[in-house]
Amino acid sequence: MNWRRLGLVFSPSGQFPWMISHAANPHAQHLDGDVYRIYFSPRDERNRSSVGCIDIDINNPSTVLGMSSEPVLSPGELGAFDDSGVSLGCLVELSGMTYLYYLGWNLGVTVLWRNSIGLAIRKGSSTQFQKLSPAPVLDRSSADPFTLTYPWVMRDEQGWRMWYGSHLTWGAGGKDWTHVLKHAQSQDGLTWQPTGRIDLPLASPEESALVKPCVIREQEIYKLWFSAYQKKGFYKIGYAESKNGIHWQRMDHVCGLAPSRTGFDSESVEYGMVFDHRDSRYMLYCGNQYGKTGLGLAVLDR
Repeated sequence: MNWRRLGLVFSPSGQFPWMISHAANPHAQHLDGDVYRIYFSPRDERNRSSVGCIDIDINNPSTVLGMSSEPVLSPGELGAFDDSGVSLGCLVELSGMTYLYYLGWNLGVTVLWRNSIGLAIRKGSSTQFQKLSPAPVLDRSSADPFTLTYPWVMRDEQGWRMWYGSHLTWGAGGKDWTHVLKHAQSQDGLTWQPTGRIDLPLASPEESALVKPCVIREQEIYKLWFSAYQKKGFYKIGYAESKNGIHWQRMDHVCGLAPSRTGFDSESVEYGMVFDHRDSRYMLYCGNQYGKTGLGLAVLDR
């Protein structure tokens, strides 16, 4: 199975003060017919990320049909866990509400950042998301003592499940880190209990971080896409499968995605989000420099 690139979808270029650059962490939400709303995290001149969105037709993805003029989610007030930015993790739709799980950026002194996971909720047809609390729903603890990253949440017969990133070490000078994927559980999607268990470890000494999980359950198999950071300085998108969502078999060669030879994604591909439309499977992903060159779309040739 190979991903066929459909090209660049969108790259911010100063359309608004909060959308100066970057199109990171894309997530697709189906609106109607072939039209999707693509949420993503752009940055302002201070490098703070917000959450905005564009609308596209999946058959002509490079043409923007509509764009949010204001962020649907903004950084928190000074001193909050998300005062330095909010980056989209995933959306979960439930009973007329949309849950937006996100990463709150909090810049550090001795290390680069100390991040946590927050939740914002939108009711009905409202465009804005309201934060559940000024505090995170999953923070540093004995299970995750250093910092957390992008969550992916789904509901199944076991309740609510979250896969997310967690630092094991910061390394020398707080710049050489080790980062893996872990797991938390909840009964209501609001209060979370981390297991402390490493669900997906690093595969080789060439890797230093696994981040931004995206999980689909298909025919009793959990399928996981994630971003694997290589010590050579680039991301690629890896793939794994599991029967229970806990013990994973790494299978990057089956359904992963590496940088292309040229173009906006020639140096790095990361932050993939996989979704199905009609009879096709698509992946939204970011290009070079964490989406500074924009976000792209690929379709799976089965």
